[in-house]
Amino acid sequence: MKCFCDTNVLIYAFVIGPNQATAQARISESDAISVQVLNEFVNATAKKLKIPWPEIQRALELIDNQFPAPLPLTRDLHRAGLALCRDHSLAFYDALIVAAAIEAGCDRLYSEDLQHGRRFGDCGVVNPFRDGGF
Repeated sequence: MKCFCDTNVLIYAFVIGPNQATAQARISESDAISVQVLNEFVNATAKKLKIPWPEIQRALELIDNQFPAPLPLTRDLHRAGLALCRDHSLAFYDALIVAAAIEAGCDRLYSEDLQHGRRFGDCGVVNPFRDGGF
């Protein structure tokens, strides 16, 4: 099984709270993220959560070790995201995440933002923080 992590999973992994252990476990079994996820992680941790830059840098180093080759944002990925937006009524940035998971060949997308159990071809959404787990 190949798994993709959405931004919220990364954020929970580095913020002390009830979802931290679950998020860390899902990251350890995951195979892929995208540059978009990295960008959103930095934006959310710096602006919304006000985490100091040295802590963000340390988190990014750990993320880089787990995911050494994040999927780049490309024109093809952009177009695939647009098609998912149109065909599945997704928000654009959510559609880009789904498109990246599909491009990476993942059959599981860990995300709190998308409907648990929803499928996009061979890729299914799993909310790892949902009561009862999987």
